[in-house]
Amino acid sequence: MDDIFVARLMSSDLQTVSPDTLVEDAATTMLEESIGSVVVVDDAGRLEGILTTTDFVRIVSERKPKDETPVSEYMTTDVMTTTAQVPIREVADAMVEHGFHHMPVVDEDDGTVIGIVSTTDLTAYLSSVRTPSP
Repeated sequence: MDDIFVARLMSSDLQTVSPDTLVEDAATTMLEESIGSVVVVDDAGRLEGILTTTDFVRIVSERKPKDETPVSEYMTTDVMTTTAQVPIREVADAMVEHGFHHMPVVDEDDGTVIGIVSTTDLTAYLSSVRTPSP
């Protein structure tokens, strides 16, 4: 896994929203696209945060009017990112260490979001290169 880089596994067809997108709209996008997160970006495509299915547990528990609440109120803003040429082992180790399931991939020159790596991507890769043990 040391010679496999993020660019090979990341999903580049990611769904983005702006910080002022309503959580209801973000949830609809996530359901329609069958995804576990949306990446929150500014007008230039730079990372502002990430909103995941885990965040929606908090949204529901706090019972705020979902149609009046912007994504910026619930998104995680201290998001750990990677770049496309980082070995995937480093990404997997960071995800396990910090307990998260999504890592945005940013362009190393201008910081715009170009993809995302999820635990699903890692699992799919491992299942294609390793024979499962009995």
